[in-house]
Amino acid sequence: MRILYSHRIQSRDGQAVHVEEMIAALREAGHEVRVVGPSFYAEAAFGGGSRRIDLLRRLLPGALGELAELAYSIPAARRLERAWREFRPDFVYERYNLFHLAGSYLARRHGALLFLEVNSPLAAERARHGGLRLRALARRIERFTWRSAARVLPVTAVLGELVAAAGVAPARITVVPNAIVPARFPPRGPAPARPVLGFVGFVRDWHGLDGVLDAMAAEPLPLDLIVVGDGPALPALRRQAEAPELAGRVRFTGVVPPEQVPALIRQIGIALQPQVTSYASPLKLFDYMAAGCAIVAPDQPNIREVLTHEATALLFDPAEPGAMWAAVRRLADDPALCARLGTAARQAALARHTWAGNARRIAELAAADLAADGPVAVPAAVT
Repeated sequence: MRILYSHRIQSRDGQAVHVEEMIAALREAGHEVRVVGPSFYAEAAFGGGSRRIDLLRRLLPGALGELAELAYSIPAARRLERAWREFRPDFVYERYNLFHLAGSYLARRHGALLFLEVNSPLAAERARHGGLRLRALARRIERFTWRSAARVLPVTAVLGELVAAAGVAPARITVVPNAIVPARFPPRGPAPARPVLGFVGFVRDWHGLDGVLDAMAAEPLPLDLIVVGDGPALPALRRQAEAPELAGRVRFTGVVPPEQVPALIRQIGIALQPQVTSYASPLKLFDYMAAGCAIVAPDQPNIREVLTHEATALLFDPAEPGAMWAAVRRLADDPALCARLGTAARQAALARHTWAGNARRIAELAAADLAADGPVAVPAAVT
C-alpha cells in the first residue's frame, strides 16, 4: 500500500518514538510510506525540541500562541494536499495533535481515507496542565478532527470511550495500543544478587518517586534504583538521593537515546509505573513487559487492558497509601514470583504488542475500508 503519514510533532521524545516506530513497521511490512511533517522536527535532538518553536512560544504566549498553532494548519494542509496529489496514497495516517487540521481538510475536501491515531484528549489535557486559553474553540476543533476521520485509532479503550462521546460512531473506533520491537529485547540473564527497581520516562512530581526513595531509605532489605530519563522532578530527586541511607543505591541516567533504553531496562528486576493518567498507553509499560521485568502498576481500567493482576504484574490500589511499596516489598521477598510475572509479561508482549503487529492490523483495516463501497461517511458539521 501507499500510505501518506501526517504529523505535527515538534520534539523528539516519546511522541517521536511512536511516530518513528510505526513508520518503520509499515515500511518493514512492504508498504511505501511518505511522511509529511514540520521541517523543524528533523532539527531536534532526542529529548529536545525546535529552538524556533521555543522562541515563538515565548514571544506569543497564551491565546496568541494557540491561534498561531491553528494558523499553522494552513501551510500544513497545503503541504499535505500537494503530497497527496503527487503520491496518490491509498490512505492517509495522521497522528492527532490539537489545532492540527491538515488531515481533516484532506478528508473533507477530497474524500481521502483518513486514519487518525489518538494518544490523548489534548483539549482536556492542555486545559488541566498546559494553561490552554481558547478552551471552547479547542474542544470544538478536537471534535471536528476526530469526526473527520474514517477510522479513529485510540491507544486505549478508555480513550476510545472519550472519542465515542465526542460523536464518533463506535464502528469507526479501533483500539491500537503501544508496542515493542521484539529483536531489541533478548531473553534476560540471571537476576542480580540485589533487587533493582527501575523507572523509565519523563519524571514528574505526581509519579511519586520521592515516596519510593523515602521507602528505600527505611527499607532493611537493600534495594537499588535506576531512573532512566529526565523531567521537572529530577533535581529534587537527585538531592533526596544524597541522603546517607541512599548512598550508592540510586542511579540517574538522564536522557538516553531510544536504542540504549532496552539494555538499561534489562538491568531492572522490578519495574515501576507509579502513577498514570486514566486514558494513557504508557510506552514504558510495553518495554518493561518485553524485557521480562516484574511490573508494579496502578490497578485502573487502562492498565488492566494490558496487564492482569497476579498473572503478568502486581497491580495496586493508587488511592491506598503504601500500596505500591507493599507490592514492591512482596516482589523483593519472592524472587520466584518476580521471575514468573516477568516471564508471563514478556510472553504477552511478544504475542500481542509488537509494532509489526500494529502495522499489519492497520493495513488490514485500510484494505477492508478500501474494499467497501468507499470511505466511511463523516458528519458534515460539528455541533
